[in-house]
Amino acid sequence: MARNGRDVELLGTLAVAPPKIEEFQHVKVRVEGDVARLTLDRPEHNLLNERMLSEIASGINTFGERNAVKLIVLDSLGKTFCGGIELGEYTQRRVFQMLEAFHGAFAAMLDTSTPVLVVVNGAAYGGGAELAALADLVIATPKARFAQPEIKLGVFPPLAAAVLPYILGPKQALELVLTGEAITGERALELGLVNWLVPEADLQKKVDEVIGKVASQSGPVLTMAKKSILGSLGLPLREGVRQSMKVFLNELAELEDSQEGLRALVEKRAPKWKNR
Repeated sequence: MARNGRDVELLGTLAVAPPKIEEFQHVKVRVEGDVARLTLDRPEHNLLNERMLSEIASGINTFGERNAVKLIVLDSLGKTFCGGIELGEYTQRRVFQMLEAFHGAFAAMLDTSTPVLVVVNGAAYGGGAELAALADLVIATPKARFAQPEIKLGVFPPLAAAVLPYILGPKQALELVLTGEAITGERALELGLVNWLVPEADLQKKVDEVIGKVASQSGPVLTMAKKSILGSLGLPLREGVRQSMKVFLNELAELEDSQEGLRALVEKRAPKWKNR
């Protein structure tokens, strides 16, 4: 894209200092043991503006740097998970600041080594669908709807255009981006955009179940496993295997937890993780 005759490259750095957690206005934060929860709360459709995007980025970056946090959960209040970018942010005067904040939020999701679980119980449109696409794990209900409607506004979603082919394959990605039509939670499950689809009445039970399964593991091992899986994307198979083995041999082998896991197996007992 060009501005004042020059190419503009988004570097993922915000123009202003990111807000501190205690200053958040649109994202509620709570930490429960080794799980950090970020809850979108901007009535009534959780539309993303520059401030909200900065808060999402700040929250993920903050908790992603805390060794005590094993899982980040991103959910929402209200009937809509996230309706996408607020149209008022697309003004010529604000569009570059907004895109910088947008890039910062999604770069945080891509870069954090801490697993991220997104819970969708309602519409996830535009940037909301991209939040789900970039999550490591997604739980949804039949109320969920996913769409990239930007084409109907005369634009296209650059992030979804790059990420969705990895998840859905090129044909399905082209269908979503070129038609702008919404898909159901059931279809999202079939396509691989969603990991679990549960009735709304069972949603909290499923969320607690997944949290329990992930958070009961060793924190450093979780981050290394995520690093190996995502680090191999786009690589030839042999190179991807080499990269994964390099992490296994050079990083994992040094952990106390990996040694504890083997001892626990031999001694037929539950492992006691030290998270180091």
